Amino acid sequence: MRIYLSNHSSPELHYLAGKFGRIGWLLTPEGFKVCKPRHWIPLAFDNGAFSAYQNGTEFDEQAWINMVENIAKEKINPEWVLIPDKVGDKVGTLAMFFKYRMYVSKHGWPVAIAVQDGMVPQDVPCTVDVIFVGGTDSFKWKSLPMWRQAFPNKILHVGRVNSLEKLVVCEKNEVDSVDGTYWFRFKKADVWCSELEYFFTGEHKRQTEMPFR
Repeated sequence: MRIYLSNHSSPELHYLAGKFGRIGWLLTPEGFKVCKPRHWIPLAFDNGAFSAYQNGTEFDEQAWINMVENIAKEKINPEWVLIPDKVGDKVGTLAMFFKYRMYVSKHGWPVAIAVQDGMVPQDVPCTVDVIFVGGTDSFKWKSLPMWRQAFPNKILHVGRVNSLEKLVVCEKNEVDSVDGTYWFRFKKADVWCSELEYFFTGEHKRQTEMPFR
């Protein structure tokens, strides 16, 4: 399982990326403006909708379009690109998916859709390559097993995974990748680096109680 760490570049991150090969970057339109891509770190691209939702601001669709155009100009080969969505809004998310899908698919890049509250597998368009489990926390964790069962051959990604406990839940549900931003905000580098190293080495499978909380 790959862990995409958002908008962050530190010696500890590059150490983990080099040692385990399971670290990636998930970049928003704002993050992409200031990020210098590294060839040894896989890149996936978020749409920035959740950040706008959190901040109570309008989603900047043009910023996302500009990001997609710049990905192409810089000849980056992303692991996937998330189509714009509306947090917690099934109808709005599907409308935006059909409006903007071609911006990504015309480049041959894998297309990701953020599944939102109220969505079921039958709502997912057949042109989707990646199921990005978003929505509210309640919806996300309750529906996670359903998405894996319904789409065993598609990439399954879970957003906002910021603890070892949730990493283990995702691993048990055969999730392919996750992302998180809070690993760095309230912990010292040696703490979050040790937590991720503990997970990557599989120590959590050999212990009945995790030492990190």
